[in-house]
Amino acid sequence: MSDNDPSQGEDLSARLDNLKARLDKSPARDSQKNDKPASGDRAGIAQAMKLSSEFIAGVVVGALIGYAFDRFFGTSPWGLIFFLMIGFAAAVLNVMRAAGVVAESGMRLHKVREQADRDTDGGES
Repeated sequence: MSDNDPSQGEDLSARLDNLKARLDKSPARDSQKNDKPASGDRAGIAQAMKLSSEFIAGVVVGALIGYAFDRFFGTSPWGLIFFLMIGFAAAVLNVMRAAGVVAESGMRLHKVREQADRDTDGGES
């Protein structure tokens, strides 16, 4: 067979057309044609933005409290270091709560139950 054999070019064209047809039918191709992100993608991006802002806010608030503490008491840089670590820990806890990894504080739930018990006892008397 030579390189310029016409039957080889026709065979190649037929195989290429077959491949294009199969690719057009594939579900992956349909999802690539849709330029809009899926609603799950948008929800994931929103959750990521919420969690990152929770984390950043906790660290920034801790740093600001530490800076103010140092300025007021003249303990530089120990107040900043201490409150920055406290802010970091609070930020991690807030992110874990928002992500659903850690439950809400039991103290709050206990107070709600006490209030509900008082309301039901008050209604019966």
